[in-house]
Amino acid sequence: MPAHATRFILLDLDGTLTDPFPGISRCVQYALEQLGTPLPPLENLRNWIGPPLLESFRIYFEQLNLAHSEHLALDLYRERFSSIGLFENAVYPGVPRLLESLQSQDLKLILATAKPVVFARRILNHFGLHTFFHACHGSELDGRRTDKVELLQYILDQESVDAGRSVMIGDRHHDMAAGRYHGMQTIGVTWGYGSGQELLDAGAGQLAASPGELNRLLARSLS
Repeated sequence: MPAHATRFILLDLDGTLTDPFPGISRCVQYALEQLGTPLPPLENLRNWIGPPLLESFRIYFEQLNLAHSEHLALDLYRERFSSIGLFENAVYPGVPRLLESLQSQDLKLILATAKPVVFARRILNHFGLHTFFHACHGSELDGRRTDKVELLQYILDQESVDAGRSVMIGDRHHDMAAGRYHGMQTIGVTWGYGSGQELLDAGAGQLAASPGELNRLLARSLS
């Protein structure tokens, strides 16, 4: 990667920058309770972080042979998430220092999350992380760009990003597979919700166990 080239770092949000489990799990439980649906074990809801929620609701209802609408469930989820759940969240230790270090190296940081962008922006602002980012991109409330491949294509087009000068960083297989699809370098983080094996199987070029290790990997990769 030429030293003079603009370099882009695309970062996932949930499970990468922040730990959203309390808010997401409570909002899923709220939606299911409103529908009178049995609740899954709390630990099982960890698997709901990363994939599109509409798909997770659909699969859950199919498993229970229920005729509930996943669209209604998502609306109920957002009813609580939009005012309470998005703030039941915490920045992972070391993340602000990581972002500050990357920004100081004149790297362009872009948020690339399947979460609706209207929520993602509020979360970044709430935790004071917005100042580190060149751009913030996510899905739309109508479901557009929940697919990570589609989202990254949108970012490439909107931000004039050169995929060959970019790194996709995330904690789930969707992040790695989408980054590889577009020809980006990929680094999986193992402090989130995907296992190291999941990330490697999806095409992670490297793994980082902490924000500090991620910073060191990026320094070597981009030198």
